[in-house]
Amino acid sequence: MRCDQVKRRRLWTGLSATAVVGAGVAVWAFLPQPAATSESEAKSAARAVSEAQALLHAGLMQSRYQDYSGAAKTFKRVVDLDPANKLAWYNLGVIAQRDGRTADARTAYDKALKIDPSFDSALFNEAVMLESSEPDRAIGLLKRVVAGNSKASTAYLHLGQALAKEGRDDEAQDAFRRAVTADPKLHPLVPEPFQDSASPSPSTSQAGTTR
Repeated sequence: MRCDQVKRRRLWTGLSATAVVGAGVAVWAFLPQPAATSESEAKSAARAVSEAQALLHAGLMQSRYQDYSGAAKTFKRVVDLDPANKLAWYNLGVIAQRDGRTADARTAYDKALKIDPSFDSALFNEAVMLESSEPDRAIGLLKRVVAGNSKASTAYLHLGQALAKEGRDDEAQDAFRRAVTADPKLHPLVPEPFQDSASPSPSTSQAGTTR
């Protein structure tokens, strides 16, 4: 029970941190250029982009101050203006997951991933949400995270847990070893049968990442 509580704390801490980091992301670098056919349409599209940008920032501030209901409404306005805004979809997923609305969260994460298939925050959160109900899907998502980031220590930890539950012990052992190599502080969270093989070496760096 204590391990589950630790995992939940790590997950939601990760979600909050990601949402805060999102406030500083240059999100508009990811927006497609509008296919305007006239000067008036170009101006209209530019106004929509500008409004969406301001709303995204407002929604992130609402999330920071734990006004999740208000933030959800704001992020929905963002995707109404700009359906290709992956950060707005992602944050809608975070709020839905926090509220226990797993179907809504999954829909929002999938929207974000359709825009950016390598969006590791969405991959990670959806995987953690599906670990119990759809372990194979969760494993696939976590493998996509670590394929793009070999130092994603917490993703490796969750991957090891999911593989161990499926009886894939050799793969789980490798995942736990990689998790601890990336962040030795995760070693106490490795299940006891795998702890010896995942023990950090004296030369392992003490630096790590939380995803």
